[in-house]
Amino acid sequence: MKRLLVFGVVALAAAIGVAVAVAATSGGSSTAAGGATVSAKAVKGVGTVLVDAKGRVLYQSDQERRGMVLCKGACLSFWQPLTVSGTPRGKSLPGKLALVKRPDGPRQVTYNGRLLYSFKLDTPGKATGDGFKDAFGGQKFTWHVAHPTAVKSPATTTATTTTSPYPGY
Repeated sequence: MKRLLVFGVVALAAAIGVAVAVAATSGGSSTAAGGATVSAKAVKGVGTVLVDAKGRVLYQSDQERRGMVLCKGACLSFWQPLTVSGTPRGKSLPGKLALVKRPDGPRQVTYNGRLLYSFKLDTPGKATGDGFKDAFGGQKFTWHVAHPTAVKSPATTTATTTTSPYPGY
């Protein structure tokens, strides 16, 4: 009986250790209750940029547009998607936050339609991945810090009428 109890305690401790390790190394980020998923912060060398709830600078790939997920597999070893389980919240952002379902399952946060990532080599408040170029699985990427910008509305067009000097045209 005593041996069974010791085995149970050891198994429980191991399960808790695995859960803590998985949570600590997960690529995504979730929002603390009531906190912002994304906010703007001034960072030396890059100006005012988007940061996650932990203060890590957020990046966008030039190649990923309109929610198209191209950073998969080995790319995720350097670029961590900003993922949430609920609704993303912004703090004083002029643009729009939304979600895209990644091929591997999680829901990734977008800003003005562009996917958001943190760079694994950054620390909170530091931006070392701006202008970084890399390639994974034959896909080339160029990464830039994400700046807070307003959604641009379509240009207003004014109809114009022209008269051709040539009849019938």
